[in-house]
Amino acid sequence: MTVLGNPPGVDGDGALIRIGPPLLREESDACPEGRALRARPLLVQQPGRSRRKPVEDFWFQPVDRLLDAVEHEGRAIAEAVANRWHIRNCSDAHAEWAREAARTFLAARDLEQSARTASGHPATSPVRPRWVGGRKLNASDARGADQYERTAWGRQYASEDGAVRELWIPSLGQVKVDRPLPEVVAAAHVLATGIPARTPYLERSEPLAAPPPQPGRVRVLGVGLRDGSTAVLGDWDVDEVQRLFDVHVRDRMAKVTDGRGRSPGSDCVRCEALAGCRDIPHVPGLLGTPGATRPRKRRSVSVSDLRAYRDCPARYHLTRVLNLRDGRLENEAIRRGRAVDTWLNACHGARPAVPCRDILLPDTLPGLDEIELPAARAMIRAHRGLCPLDGLPATERVEPQRSVAVYDARADVVVFAACDVVYTDDGGVVIRETKTAAHRFGERRHLVETFPQLALGVLLLASGALGGDPRRSRVELEVLRPDGARLEELDPCDGPTLDQSRQVITGLATGWAADETYAAEPAPDFDCSDCEAARWCSVGRSRRAADTAGETR
Repeated sequence: MTVLGNPPGVDGDGALIRIGPPLLREESDACPEGRALRARPLLVQQPGRSRRKPVEDFWFQPVDRLLDAVEHEGRAIAEAVANRWHIRNCSDAHAEWAREAARTFLAARDLEQSARTASGHPATSPVRPRWVGGRKLNASDARGADQYERTAWGRQYASEDGAVRELWIPSLGQVKVDRPLPEVVAAAHVLATGIPARTPYLERSEPLAAPPPQPGRVRVLGVGLRDGSTAVLGDWDVDEVQRLFDVHVRDRMAKVTDGRGRSPGSDCVRCEALAGCRDIPHVPGLLGTPGATRPRKRRSVSVSDLRAYRDCPARYHLTRVLNLRDGRLENEAIRRGRAVDTWLNACHGARPAVPCRDILLPDTLPGLDEIELPAARAMIRAHRGLCPLDGLPATERVEPQRSVAVYDARADVVVFAACDVVYTDDGGVVIRETKTAAHRFGERRHLVETFPQLALGVLLLASGALGGDPRRSRVELEVLRPDGARLEELDPCDGPTLDQSRQVITGLATGWAADETYAAEPAPDFDCSDCEAARWCSVGRSRRAADTAGETR
């Protein structure tokens, strides 16, 4: 337990430590020091950076406003959804989804409450002031902290006498029943010990006067906003909550608070120390776009994001930023590709590494039935002759499913690349991308246009972001088909290849970088029926209706 020194370019009040359940998640790319910094929310980048959001990027924000209007202001849901103030700064499709989700949430609440009261349990009513747990110290401790706060996110409710408190945690699709126990217990502990408080942005929480009596029982529920499904995630008396907290949460909170060491990944996007961090590769101009004309919140992007934006800006914003999807089932090709990738990743990640030719073909693959299995097995068989581990010395490093994060300071964007395999070879670094296909693809000269992730790989290797000697490095494309396989190589030091890769990435990123509306403007060749968010998009519905009308003529 030591004081966390302010990283370069960061200043403020490090004496407040505030932790909510999301910080407790044990994610593979978590940055220990980045999370310790996030647990000190009053330490911020200096000089300050913009937090402006041209368009709302948190899926639940408009739903929260609508529910506040109904539950705290006494408005009817019809009146609330008619008031555009509640959906301000939201795209039309996001607003339509939010209206639907708010109704679903309220219906789920009514159904669950009716069942509870019918069973003899007390009804609960909405509570607006946020419950905040923690303690204030008389003097700074060994961490340099003088105030600890614990928070939980969700909709709050309590019985009339305050003996029961509830927290409802929404999820986008069906109810999420597999939330990690430490997160559920951490939220329950806030209910059991917290007091109503104000928590202004970039300030310490302030307890409200005359706090109500502490509860004897707390409940944490999940609710799915797609179908109104609900589940009780935790229902405990306060003594049991304290016991569970001591067993499952206390040490994990200490680990987050005292985290040291850095690991570039998803935490970088929100990190106040990013500008001065040298553990993440800095490649200014990687995207080939100028800085924003108006300051805005830092963002992240991947090639998959940029391809979705190319299809339609609204589709990108709805499905990649807000994660709004209609829950449709994936087609056979996608499921087959995922099953093959999963098998290959398991083999490439084995220790000690063994070439795939030395491993028996699988009798089953997750997600595939007996009819779909033969084509996938044939692709794996074809891979055996191209496996990157075949003949690779044991001293070389092999990283399947390597997630790469790079910071483009000129655009203030963290760029992510999910590489199928990254491995070293005689002083160079190799990025291997594997694609499954039912048919052959076009000429080699169009590879970086057909597969833009190859273009990004070329730029990453040429910049030295992954280390190694660029002259010994390469990008590989392996295409697996039921009737065979093909391997192509791209040299990051080849002038025409490098120039074409820059053109591809800049062409994809330029419109995305400047966009502040994400209008529904589908590309001419994009079929809106393929969009998982089309049901909330008026343009998508119109195009589908026109297509249907044309088919019936």
